[in-house]
Amino acid sequence: MEHPAPATLELFSIAQLAEELGITHRAIRFYESKGLIKPLRLGTTRVFGRRDRARLQLVLRGIRLGFTLAEVGEYLDLYDTDRTKRGQVRLLLDKVRERIAALEAQRADLEQALAELNDIAAQAQSALNQSALKQSNESAGTKRRTQ
Repeated sequence: MEHPAPATLELFSIAQLAEELGITHRAIRFYESKGLIKPLRLGTTRVFGRRDRARLQLVLRGIRLGFTLAEVGEYLDLYDTDRTKRGQVRLLLDKVRERIAALEAQRADLEQALAELNDIAAQAQSALNQSALKQSNESAGTKRRTQ
């Protein structure tokens, strides 16, 4: 998809986008190398339009939610090819449901691990308490014999 002529765009520098989105210049260049954004060039300078900024925001959101770059790219590609957006929304729904299922499985695993660790911590604390009580009783017995 061609970008409109630069005069009709709101343009951003790589520094502006990096600061606004809280990422590095290197990260932006990486996403460009993966074809997720396609900035214009004015000589050797990259300039980004609102479309690039929106795509970067979607990339960052997808990554934060645990999607792979390939999955994010697939979603973004549908935006350009599917004028009705039905395919894009269907893919989004499928991927989101898959991610929810994966996160729920992880949560179940975490809850089980936490329960086991809490049980181990309780057993260890009990052992320490019993050891301290035994040591205290032994000390008291030694004092009585020496008196």
